[in-house]
Amino acid sequence: MNTPIAIIGAGLGGLTLARVLHVHGIAAMVYEAEASADARAQGGMLDIHEYNGQLALKAAGLFEKFLGLIQAEAEAQRVVDKNGNVLLDEPDKGNGGRPEVHRGELRRILLESLPAGTVRWGHKLTAISPAASQPGGGRHMLTFADGSTVTTGLIVGADGAWSKVRPLLSEAKPAYSGTSFIETYLFDSETRHKASAEAVGTGTLMVPAPGKGIFAHREANGTLHAYVALNKPEDWIARIDFSDPGSTLARVAAEFDGWAPELIALLTDTETDPVLRPIHTLPVEHRWERVPGVTLLGDAAHLMSPFSGEGANLAMYDGAELGKALAANPGDVEAALTAYEKDLFPRSASAAAEAGRNLNLFFNENSPQSVVDLFAHYQSVR
Repeated sequence: MNTPIAIIGAGLGGLTLARVLHVHGIAAMVYEAEASADARAQGGMLDIHEYNGQLALKAAGLFEKFLGLIQAEAEAQRVVDKNGNVLLDEPDKGNGGRPEVHRGELRRILLESLPAGTVRWGHKLTAISPAASQPGGGRHMLTFADGSTVTTGLIVGADGAWSKVRPLLSEAKPAYSGTSFIETYLFDSETRHKASAEAVGTGTLMVPAPGKGIFAHREANGTLHAYVALNKPEDWIARIDFSDPGSTLARVAAEFDGWAPELIALLTDTETDPVLRPIHTLPVEHRWERVPGVTLLGDAAHLMSPFSGEGANLAMYDGAELGKALAANPGDVEAALTAYEKDLFPRSASAAAEAGRNLNLFFNENSPQSVVDLFAHYQSVR
């Protein structure tokens, strides 16, 4: 089977690219390892920025639908200390600069905007080889776990942190950042977890401290979605048996001894099994030499910590910019990729550097004051 453009990965970035190409009348196929759109939960809330993520949605012709997904008052941000004392409390300004939407709903409108059959579910990429008919010319054969193959003139690796496409371009591999998250959920919080609900407020709660922290978002229907952060080496994390939720919660909670009970409850009262989310990053200046017929977007290109809030926004913006570059250079894929990567590298490096700086600020010896100062700086430059 031949396809002119093969996008590997049906995340926000890959789907945005497919949609922008469709808007411009360019055919593409998206190959996704998961069996269906509902194979797993799609994460929590995202703040979509007006200078990149929102621009991508406008390029995709989906901005109005996006506006219908915004969760009211969810832009509110609160920083408290480990005793529950409020250090910073910013209400939702209602100006649309960084509105919060659920990742799953955003993915849904992207999927629904594509022609039927654009996404090929259950296609886990296992191998990539140069096409025998044109070695070195930019055409490649993709082999999937089910034994099927596809030949394409352009592979776009939109397949995340552990990209199978990246090795065609770069030897870089994600490195552990030193920080791990433990993800939890509390449901029907206004009734069943009232103290924690009051602590979180209407938007985002941040409780940073030296070497650790608790972060939570209020989602629809009173759901509190939390991430408990620990700066610990990989071997310390490896000694926790995450197959035993009770002992996991007890071991992690011990690191927060003495914290306000409504904050610790975001961990200990979880109604789902705690899930480990170690934070990995690629080098800040990650880039590659031009290889015919291959490029990357999103985490595959510039995996960074979540402490700049740019990961999903950049992935969507990458997809939109690549789509526009391909539309602007009909018949010349290499010119399109050269133009796309020229802008991709500096914007990725800038965001990754910010994410790295912020990761340190959240957990350094001056935290939480360092985080309050950071938000004050952001307010002064906006």
